[in-house]
Amino acid sequence: MSLPEIVSRAQWSAAREELLDKEKAVTRALDALRAERRRLPMVPVDREYVFEGGDGRATLLDLFQGRQQLVVHHFVFDPAWEAGCRCCSAFLDQIGHLAHLHARRTTFAAVSRAPFTRILPFKARMGWTVPWYSSCPGDFDADLNMFSEEDGRPVQRPGVSCFLRDGDRVFHTYSAWGRGLEGLGSTTSLLDLTALGRQEPWEEPQGRAYAVGAPVTQEHLRYHDEYDD
Repeated sequence: MSLPEIVSRAQWSAAREELLDKEKAVTRALDALRAERRRLPMVPVDREYVFEGGDGRATLLDLFQGRQQLVVHHFVFDPAWEAGCRCCSAFLDQIGHLAHLHARRTTFAAVSRAPFTRILPFKARMGWTVPWYSSCPGDFDADLNMFSEEDGRPVQRPGVSCFLRDGDRVFHTYSAWGRGLEGLGSTTSLLDLTALGRQEPWEEPQGRAYAVGAPVTQEHLRYHDEYDD
């Protein structure tokens, strides 16, 4: 096994400072990339999708639960399966408490092609509380480009899609799949995919934080049971 070199504390500190400069450069580059993502154009969702969840039938607009943004996890769960994809399950295990997303006007939900009658027992087994809907038998995942071709046949891939609401109009702003899902799970990582971002004043483009009300700062952070939703 190849282990790190053993050095003195002074040598370690010097090496750490050198690496820190590179880490800061990556952080600045990521800030610029996220700003470019927020500048992406958006596409109106004019098709009427129907989902089934714990409260019965729902539209895509219903999935927002009255908030301005929606992040959908395209959870791979084939209608013929008894349990969901292991990779998608590991991803959903990483999702934190949703109250912090809600405080930033953003809803998170999982959507799968399996019937809700199969989703419900698997969700209970895993102990998840996130909203989860069935898109069966619709084309929601296919329309969001969540299929790739393997051996000449279409295969669904895990993904994340972001939507923005303007009144009753819904717009698709971003999607990611494959390695684009790496590092996601925290509140800020999901917000960084959205058109409104973290809604903090320092973010580019300027003024985006005020699009749906007052901007959010660290002073708004609460224990998850202290928010007024």
